[in-house]
Amino acid sequence: MTWLRAVLGAALLVWLAGPMPARAQDITLRSPDGAVEISGTLLGYDGEFYRVDTQFGELTVDGSGVACDGPGCPNLLEFVAEVVFSGASSMTEVLMPALVEGFARRQQLTARRVELDEGRFAYELLRDGAARPAARFEFRVTTTDEGFADLLANEADIVLASREIRAEERQRAAEAGMGDLTDGTRSRVLALDAMVPVVAQTNPVRDISTAELARAFAGEITNWAELGGPDAPVVLHLPDAGSGLSQSAEDRLVAPIGGTLPEDVTRHDRSAQVAEAVARDPFGIGLASFAETAPARALALTGSCGFSLSATRRTVKTEDYPLTSPLFLYLPARRLPKMARDFLAFTRSAPAQIVIRRSGFVDQSPEDIAINDQGDRFANALLAAGPEIGLDALKAMTETLKPLSRLTTSFRFEAGSARLDAQSRSNVAQLAGAIETGFYDARRLLFVGFSDGMGPASNNQQIAMARARAVQAAVIAAVETGGSDRIDMGVAAFGEALPMACDDTEWGRSVNRRVEVWIR
Repeated sequence: MTWLRAVLGAALLVWLAGPMPARAQDITLRSPDGAVEISGTLLGYDGEFYRVDTQFGELTVDGSGVACDGPGCPNLLEFVAEVVFSGASSMTEVLMPALVEGFARRQQLTARRVELDEGRFAYELLRDGAARPAARFEFRVTTTDEGFADLLANEADIVLASREIRAEERQRAAEAGMGDLTDGTRSRVLALDAMVPVVAQTNPVRDISTAELARAFAGEITNWAELGGPDAPVVLHLPDAGSGLSQSAEDRLVAPIGGTLPEDVTRHDRSAQVAEAVARDPFGIGLASFAETAPARALALTGSCGFSLSATRRTVKTEDYPLTSPLFLYLPARRLPKMARDFLAFTRSAPAQIVIRRSGFVDQSPEDIAINDQGDRFANALLAAGPEIGLDALKAMTETLKPLSRLTTSFRFEAGSARLDAQSRSNVAQLAGAIETGFYDARRLLFVGFSDGMGPASNNQQIAMARARAVQAAVIAAVETGGSDRIDMGVAAFGEALPMACDDTEWGRSVNRRVEVWIR
């Protein structure tokens, strides 16, 4: 009966109802008494469970209660946990190798890199003195598009994506029995990145507005003279069309103004090649990963109201930089080998955050920002103050926040939705986990809501307060083992009093609509 419970009930009733028709299969799993057997194509074995494609669909069966027969049966004595990762080159080439090597050191394993054919390599993790690896992690250096295609074709187990999953990919994965890949158990933010406009070191232009950047990549601005530069054509550089960075540029920059990317964009196979090519092109401009801007020079993003933001580790971590791009892991609804599960758990640990930071990406470890280090933000608040946000409102906000420090953990919402965006959902899990471990015991956490400046200030104040309460409730609900009662939590809201960007674009407004966490 133990074995029977390991099989999906509906399929089991069908098996018991009559014999299966004969057909060519590569394995057959039999119960000890021979009363029940499952034939199918072996999709995977994790050392504990078989994953089999049968005439009834994909099934997961506890290996402890069955005997395996057929040419596809694994050698149980020589089992190696194998996992295939596929996706964004910036993750597969730089970030993942560093994390695998860090994980191996923590587990007292030796990580041996094996070069395969072009665009593929593997890490074999060996225990001391062992000739056979305990695990083998294969990496396919492709694009975000191809990573999802490999997953749907059962040629990869985990997708490395430099953008969020698209609606059609989510639907196809659900139809293939992989679950909802936007669910918190199926997706996670591995690290933070950003789309950064870069130019050659000799280019005299130092900054560009988000509106100008969008128009340039839509082909509407074609001469550097329109951007304060020389009378010369603007040459656009982007990674391959299937890369997450390139698709994010299309989705987040060009599409909102009703444009499309021009046909004459210069494409590059790897995202790292964008900055290298732009550095050699005096009239080029590209969008590069935050971790891969050298040897080119990054441009600051500006707005018509005078605000300016550069991509720094802090502005990316707080998502104050408007073109922040989380890096995702997408996991189908299937059981992974224990070594793979241990590795995924490691990626959320404090040691892994150090590895991420040293790799040039932005980690998710929360940091305190003293109010004395936020002079620019408060200066911008004074400059942006209007008739509805006067000196008294700014004074009240300053009095409330002065005894506190801001955490780099921020929360924002999907466009036109009350649902937290992907990065913020990850932040909920991170903050809840820290509360569970007692990291914030006996301290005060204040969830502070802010809004954009569209509409009456009184309405914006109410919206900001509602968002602050929603985030606080989400964090408390995510604390599974208790501990929130050991912390003094509260909410506050200051509406449009502390803008981070200009309200004249959707990018600016989305940056301003946020919930910050302040701590004492």
